[in-house]
Amino acid sequence: MRPFAVGLLAVPKAVPELRLAVREHLGRPCPELQLCLTELLTNVITHLGEGTPVTLRISGRAARLRVELTDPDPRAWPVPRHATGTDESGRGLALLDAVALRWGVVQGGDGTKTVWCEL
Repeated sequence: MRPFAVGLLAVPKAVPELRLAVREHLGRPCPELQLCLTELLTNVITHLGEGTPVTLRISGRAARLRVELTDPDPRAWPVPRHATGTDESGRGLALLDAVALRWGVVQGGDGTKTVWCEL
């Protein structure tokens, strides 16, 4: 697979556009990958705010893909929550954890952080 990288602003309309761009790049359906990138981008919108600049990178092979989303706030690390049946949010990282083989967060030396997952 050719690596995929794009810089964008984290806004709600970017979510479906990014899902389509990734599917077109891969040339096949990729529901798990699309779900993970949706959750990662939505977390940035929710917790850092609309318009936050981010960079999405996808690399790897057909057998294992790595998705990385880098944002400019090294202090706002994602924390899994235990949502109840009536909560309207708090399930994103649980979904990521259920779909991905593994995931994590790394702090960049340039004052950024990257949330990543492998599928």
